[in-house]
Amino acid sequence: MSNDKLAHWKDLLRKRLASSKKDEKTEEEKKNEETELFTKFYTDWKGGGEQDSSYKTIPRFYYRLPAEDEVLLQKLREESRAVFLQRKSRELLDNEELQNLWFLLDKHQVPPATGDEAMITYESFLKVGEKAGVKCKQFFAARVYAKLLHNDPYGRISIMQFFNYVMRKVWLHQTRIGLSLYDVAGQGYLRESDLENYILELIPTLPQLDGLEKSFYSFYVCTAVRKFFFFLDPLRTGKIKIQDILACSFLDDLLELRDEELSKESQEANWFSAPSALRVYGQYLNLDKDHNGMLSKEELSRYGTGTLTSVFLDRVYQECLTYDGEMDYKTYLDFVLALENRKEPAALQYIFKLLDIDNKGYLNVFALNYFFRAIQEQMKIHGQEPVSFQDVKDEIFDMVKPKDPLKITLQDLVNSGQGDTVTSILIDLNGFWTYENREVLVANDGESNTADIDDT
Repeated sequence: MSNDKLAHWKDLLRKRLASSKKDEKTEEEKKNEETELFTKFYTDWKGGGEQDSSYKTIPRFYYRLPAEDEVLLQKLREESRAVFLQRKSRELLDNEELQNLWFLLDKHQVPPATGDEAMITYESFLKVGEKAGVKCKQFFAARVYAKLLHNDPYGRISIMQFFNYVMRKVWLHQTRIGLSLYDVAGQGYLRESDLENYILELIPTLPQLDGLEKSFYSFYVCTAVRKFFFFLDPLRTGKIKIQDILACSFLDDLLELRDEELSKESQEANWFSAPSALRVYGQYLNLDKDHNGMLSKEELSRYGTGTLTSVFLDRVYQECLTYDGEMDYKTYLDFVLALENRKEPAALQYIFKLLDIDNKGYLNVFALNYFFRAIQEQMKIHGQEPVSFQDVKDEIFDMVKPKDPLKITLQDLVNSGQGDTVTSILIDLNGFWTYENREVLVANDGESNTADIDDT
């Protein structure tokens, strides 16, 4: 019986060996199998594999950014972006093509002229579009013509207005490409360091900044960058969308410094001009009495007319970034931008945060009284009769007209258009005095204007 069992096992082993020889794979087949398995497991690991049927109809809209350790993917992304920006740059009209466009427009103008303006009809407009070339095709659309069509009795548009429109579009695209070169993350926004690099490299191209010493460049760049971030980054995320930079007027103001004949008045009104930057930095140095490069609360109290209340300054040092109770130049710039632009929503947001002592998101009667008491105390020091808080409170609520009759929100202040007046009343004795004596000041202005007319 045991011999039968042994024979049985022998037969099984022979059959197994025979079948294994038949299944033996070549090296190429093994490699192919290995590649298939690797692809399958790698796809599953990366999040692929079996997908829902909806993936076949919904286009892909998310592309994962390479991780820090994926150096090759990062390099590939950088090169791809560089090639893409170069291609976009080549699609723009150059100076010669713009001159050719102007020549064609001038050649196809249709009389009569409107004043000094040469005009063109829609038919001639389309003819120019056919001759101008592929790069110009996007500008010769019906919607562009309709956008520039005003009250011409013949249904024409101004050649100059159309050409300026094209120039503006080309400039915007050039500027966007220029800013995108500094977008290290490639996500469509600039960090503070990115914008600093952009402005630093822009300085030599701005004739109005030729007089700046190189030792002042870092302070100038800081001054310029703060305006962008103060107004365009209200949530303090540390980055600004390139689209927002292009949409605001700050870049126009900065590039206005290319004009060698810019008037003195324009320079003084332009935050980015050399006189303006030197003025702000000079004020900071003058306030810094102990010359340690920082401002204490006592030093900041002399800002402007020196009439900001101590209660307000306490709140500044409680809420703003300080170093051992002292303010650096960057924080000072935010402070200056807020106080010099009190009509702007970003400035009102800055001041509102300081006035909202309980962080409730609104100002109630207690908060208003808390700040106005300091104004009353200053009035006593200057020998003036303090004004009743009840009267001021009623006037503030009448000016703002909040949705809730007992609370004033930031949105209420912005919507009222009186935010600058309200904040001045609460934080600055000089601002309160100007408001309190507004009728006398208006009358004096009227008398001086009458006297000027009489003199002529």
